Amino acid sequence: MNKHTFVICAYRESPYLEDCIRSLRAQTVKSRIIMVTSTPNDFIQGLAGKYQIPCYVNEGEGGITQDWNFGYAKAGGGYITIAHQDDIYEKTYLARALEALASAENPLIYFCDYYEIRNGQRVMKNRLLRVKRLMLLPLRVPCFKNSIWVRRRILSFGTPICCPSVCYASGNLPEVIFQNHYRACEDWEAWEAISKRKGAFLYDPRPLMGHRIHVDSETSSAIGDHRRTDEEYEMFRKFWPTWVARLIGRVYATGQNSNQV
Repeated sequence: MNKHTFVICAYRESPYLEDCIRSLRAQTVKSRIIMVTSTPNDFIQGLAGKYQIPCYVNEGEGGITQDWNFGYAKAGGGYITIAHQDDIYEKTYLARALEALASAENPLIYFCDYYEIRNGQRVMKNRLLRVKRLMLLPLRVPCFKNSIWVRRRILSFGTPICCPSVCYASGNLPEVIFQNHYRACEDWEAWEAISKRKGAFLYDPRPLMGHRIHVDSETSSAIGDHRRTDEEYEMFRKFWPTWVARLIGRVYATGQNSNQV
């Protein structure tokens, strides 16, 4: 149990938080579970008490990346999964993550395929999911898991890695994972930085978690005010000349519609 920690980042009063907690408690391999929040309230404290989950309040600067980094630090090392409050995990997620991490000499991150949850229904296939799975095909080849060149080529066309599916091997990573200047591409920025390090990106093609798409999500908000498009262009500039970044950015932006209900 001490090797892995699920960190639930709770915000305000999500009607899906309890489903997330239950999916973590139902894992076939038991793990430490903690909760962090920068918006403490009776709803969050009540669920933490009901399921006997330690709840830590971020009394510093609040925000998505600030809360993620706060939770990452509170996990105290080992393997760490930052669970988003609206999402759920299949019961074998952790077992497969630990198996993959143990198989690598120098693991950096483990991540799995996922399905979407829209209006309470599981969506296993759509255009966005197909594109992401196609992008990740090279990482299904065992000899490529340690290839910096391969992972950076994948990330140069976008981010197919589902952030809440990631399990971090914290001993091989920096103390701070996320920077605080992005609102929609903070995870892509983190993968880009981690991709430069020697070690393994461990991709599991099984859909072992459900990512919820709804109107109140931060992703939908960022798309609505066009900030995401600007951030994506900045990310493409990390890999490409300006004119190429603009061209890819225009094509990539068309996929944003798949992240809205």
